[in-house]
Amino acid sequence: MTDNTGPVLLYDGICGFCNGAVQTILRLDRHGSMRFAALDSDFAREVIARHPELAGVDSVVFVDAAGQPDERVTVRSAAALRVVDYLGGPYRALSVAGQIPAPVRDRLYDGFARIRYRVFGTKDTCPIPAPEVRARFVA
Repeated sequence: MTDNTGPVLLYDGICGFCNGAVQTILRLDRHGSMRFAALDSDFAREVIARHPELAGVDSVVFVDAAGQPDERVTVRSAAALRVVDYLGGPYRALSVAGQIPAPVRDRLYDGFARIRYRVFGTKDTCPIPAPEVRARFVA
């Protein structure tokens, strides 16, 4: 059963890298509570409407306490670090990247984001999740 209070990761549903990352997180998520939504989903549009600073976002977005009064959003490299922290265990070692100043991390993130479609390709549509994890995807 899915925990509807866990964090939600908004991602680019047509991005090959992003879809691969979601599949990897699903495999590594020992808590089983992280949920996922494509950036073009109704759910993501509602989150973005509550956070005007996200208008036009083309980045991974980590959402804590989605839909609650204390909802918080994190984007770009900081969102990636939130995922590492959430996964815990040996993956937490990657949080050392948090020592790099945010503007430098985000410049590297943006550079990768610019080439992600060329390197990893795109999907025509956001892939349908496997039945055993479908409940962890919000529309």
